Amino acid sequence: MQVFYDKNSFTEYIKSQKHQHKTIGFAPTMGALHAGHISLYQEAKKDNDIVVSSIFVNPTQFNNPEDLEKYPRTMEDDIRKLEDSNLVDAVYIPSIEDIYPNGMERQHYDFGGIENEMEGAARPGHFDGVGTVVEELFLQVQPDNAYFGEKDFQQLKIIEKLVEVSNLKIKIHGVKIHREENGLAMSSRNMRLSEIEKETSALIYKTLKKVNDWFKVISVPEIKSRVEEIFDRDDMELEYFLIADEETLKEVDFFSEDKDFRTFIVVNVGNVRLIDNLHLD
Repeated sequence: MQVFYDKNSFTEYIKSQKHQHKTIGFAPTMGALHAGHISLYQEAKKDNDIVVSSIFVNPTQFNNPEDLEKYPRTMEDDIRKLEDSNLVDAVYIPSIEDIYPNGMERQHYDFGGIENEMEGAARPGHFDGVGTVVEELFLQVQPDNAYFGEKDFQQLKIIEKLVEVSNLKIKIHGVKIHREENGLAMSSRNMRLSEIEKETSALIYKTLKKVNDWFKVISVPEIKSRVEEIFDRDDMELEYFLIADEETLKEVDFFSEDKDFRTFIVVNVGNVRLIDNLHLD
């Protein structure tokens, strides 16, 4: 596995791979890697000649400076995990200047309104920051295929829209959520949880599975009421819970048979913000 710390040497590497007509699979990360990230490269390995990773903690997608400061940075461990996986051919670790040569400003995108739902409403400008860094990485990596986890389902839909509006010839692949043994969705933020908090957080996925049973027989308002009761406790704070149309990501208050629905939840455990979602069969 080759490791590149600057844009110039990495660009030369990509040029050489393209010259050999090799297909490139790419999954960008912000580091603090776990088995969920590795699952992206497992999928990429199936479809491409070479697999590229990147590690870059993107400042422009953080609304809270404290959250950016606390974001776990485990570079040496990340590189070791990528090497041990035997899945990744190259990892790109750019500097701020490599991504933002003209200063750290995020571009503004029109993603058709999905950027204003859920996380977009809670974190204004967040998806402009995501779009800015991902578009720049796409231009530098020039992948044929790119892989994103469904844990950040709204982000996945944003990336699909980014490729469309920016006219990029990249196929976007969604990869199923990778979970801990207790059902907790794997996330870099989980390493900030205590062991007790990790066990407590298993309630999130258990609740989503209950919702999957309930939505066949009871109304959306009643489901929301039941979820609020479940999280009416001192050790967890329910930030939001909703059921949305999978295509528009708009919240719904009733079901119809001609659409697909997904439930979304954000719970704060201690000072850690956990997100999860589940497709409703």
